[in-house]
Amino acid sequence: MNTSEFRRRGKEMVDYVANYMEGIEGRQVYPDVEPGYLRPLIPDSAPQEPDTFEDIINDIEKIIMPGVTHWHSPYFFAYFPTASSYPAMLADMLCGAIGCIGFSWAASPACTELETVMMDWLGKMLELPKAFLTENAGEGGGVIQGSASEATLVALLAARTKAIHRLQAASPELTQAAIMEKLVAYSSDQAHSSVERAGLIGGVKLKAIPSDGNFAMRASALQEALERDRAAGLIPFFVVATLGTTTCCSFDNLLEVGPICNKEDMWLHVDAAYAGSAFICPEFRHLLNGVEFADSFNFNPHKWLLVNFDCSAMWVKKRSDLTGAFRLDPTYLKHSHQDSGLITDYRHWQIPLGRRFRSLKMWFVFRMYGVKGLQAYIRKHVQLSHEFESLVLQDPRFEICAEVTLGLVCFRLKGSNKVNEALLQRINSAKKIHLVPCHLRDKFVLRFAICSRTVESAHVQRAWEHIKELAADVLRAERE
Repeated sequence: MNTSEFRRRGKEMVDYVANYMEGIEGRQVYPDVEPGYLRPLIPDSAPQEPDTFEDIINDIEKIIMPGVTHWHSPYFFAYFPTASSYPAMLADMLCGAIGCIGFSWAASPACTELETVMMDWLGKMLELPKAFLTENAGEGGGVIQGSASEATLVALLAARTKAIHRLQAASPELTQAAIMEKLVAYSSDQAHSSVERAGLIGGVKLKAIPSDGNFAMRASALQEALERDRAAGLIPFFVVATLGTTTCCSFDNLLEVGPICNKEDMWLHVDAAYAGSAFICPEFRHLLNGVEFADSFNFNPHKWLLVNFDCSAMWVKKRSDLTGAFRLDPTYLKHSHQDSGLITDYRHWQIPLGRRFRSLKMWFVFRMYGVKGLQAYIRKHVQLSHEFESLVLQDPRFEICAEVTLGLVCFRLKGSNKVNEALLQRINSAKKIHLVPCHLRDKFVLRFAICSRTVESAHVQRAWEHIKELAADVLRAERE
């Protein structure tokens, strides 16, 4: 493909994407295929001679689209939002064209410097404490990770290294292996499974702290676990507090947990993967109170802030905590400015060496929406979630299972888990809307998350009417 054809095909692809987004409401939100559907539709090996672009485009509708779950459909209410906007898509095109691998400042100065500035922009939008920002030559700073899972793992590994160095400085006879087998980390029993995975990868014990009646981690339960583990000879070193859990969007009590972590010299990592975007709105900023006690904080603009995946924003109070854990400097990666103190080499802040020019997406989106536009987007989703909540509350057959704070409603039919499992099965089999469940204590619960950029009140109303019809069918079948 030469430049001339690229220009023509590029315009065609933009039209295809625009038509897809414009017509997505008319597509079935969940695919009607069985596992293994795709292999028989394509050759069993790559072509020896080139195919035409027309053939490829034709095959998208024939082969790819039948197996796509349409996450940006206004009838997609599963998981949490995944961000999508035209400015971010255009920025991704430019990112692909530039194609730098921004592991160091020298590898592409703009890639590094724009990321540093964008993370400060976003930190200010959230009113993060100045200790987390890079400007004014502070000790902290922000970095774009691939996902919240990566951010949690990076924080845990940095905390582990810091704890080992501290303990060996006090007792040089201690080996790393002897310390490792005693290290223990903590999170709420409502924390995301990625926290448990970080413990597995990091080779440390992870203990779940029982949450309270509002599904939040509280100081008393954490303190009890710490005292018990210290008495058993273990070394508490790391705590993950979740703001906006995946199950029900509950919030651990940072103002209680934070001071304990600081007093006990434990690294506090705050995971606000979904909810963090809402903190740019003054009316939701109080949910972040206590972040001043944290050593690291993370949320995903690629969930709810219109910046396409992948873009997970992570801040640390002391960037030396990360670079101290991950710094390696082979000759082929060194450059003449790395010790100037004026720039950041992000390869020392993350698991992979390479990284894309992801800050372009933030720059495009923040400039084209403005803070007020992003706030309006968040507020609209929250309003729609409360609209759905009010519909549920008007039907005596249903109950709300957790406080509705942001864009997630947890609800169920009053009755057994079996009847709710049957309802969910009917909903997802009908494929008019898409939901996923969770367990809250011993209850099987349906999650209704406001996700799509284009979702409106009419879509929520139609979804509720559909749910009510299927609920009547389920209850009728149960009586029979």
